Amino acid sequence: MKKILFIVGSLREGSFNRQLAREAEQMIGTRAEVTYLDYYDVPLINQDIEFPEPEAVGSLRATVKEADGIWVFTPEYNFSYPGHLKNLFDWLSRPLIAGDYETPTVINGKKIALSGAGGNMATAKCREKLTELLTFIKANVMEQQTGIVLNVEAWTEGRMIISDEQKAALKAQVEAFLKFM
Repeated sequence: MKKILFIVGSLREGSFNRQLAREAEQMIGTRAEVTYLDYYDVPLINQDIEFPEPEAVGSLRATVKEADGIWVFTPEYNFSYPGHLKNLFDWLSRPLIAGDYETPTVINGKKIALSGAGGNMATAKCREKLTELLTFIKANVMEQQTGIVLNVEAWTEGRMIISDEQKAALKAQVEAFLKFM
């Protein structure tokens, strides 16, 4: 069975992107094993602490290595991705052995899907810049993405309501990602 690692770009437990991830997880059902990355303890990237790798970074790398695919669900912060998400990918892009830039990193070639729930642009700028970053660090980003424009109730009551059209787009991405892996 394929293993998919979900990375939610919002740290808030009840975030809209966590809700979107749970919706995708339900659509995947028993066709793949889904786990969520807990990366709260990953330190800010700092070459002074890079070797030996911090325990949290070693755990992060091991978790990513075990996954057949990664699905990122992220909000858009000021036309880009959240800083803590960038930090995560910065660690994953670094060599595993000091000075060894020839051995592939754990993110190299990893199959990645991107989705996001946000304002009127449906996280388009975030997903565009994240695609650029992930491609640069040699991840294999699936072209098909899902952007959700949040409903009024999300902003006023904290309730995300996904329309039938949005559900269909997410379902199509689920099917495409399962094939992509």
